[in-house]
Amino acid sequence: QVQLVESGGGLVQVGGSLRLSCAISVNIFSVKTMGWYRLNGEKQPELVATIAQDGSLNYADSVTGRFAISTDSHTNTAYLLMNNLKPEDTDVYYCVVRRVYLFDDEETWGQGTQVTVSS
Repeated sequence: QVQLVESGGGLVQVGGSLRLSCAISVNIFSVKTMGWYRLNGEKQPELVATIAQDGSLNYADSVTGRFAISTDSHTNTAYLLMNNLKPEDTDVYYCVVRRVYLFDDEETWGQGTQVTVSS
């Protein structure tokens, strides 16, 4: 299974910025998609941002224009730059990696990193 190391959460004031990192133990080019999810009020996973193997990006409407996801193939790391943070962005953010391994779909979740935006 893919190993994930997440970092970069913390406490920030409204309008501030944070950058989340997610380093993975496999070649990033072998991954179908990776990105971040958070849990909504009903504790259901909610997409924040993902990047696919072909480079296509997907953002939640609530973060479009404020968040940017990118990857570094040299370090097999994905980054989520979060700008103009709002109190409603407060949540635990989970790095999620999806790949095909031995002909099976495999999905791995990180332990999550807390982001707190204070007003």
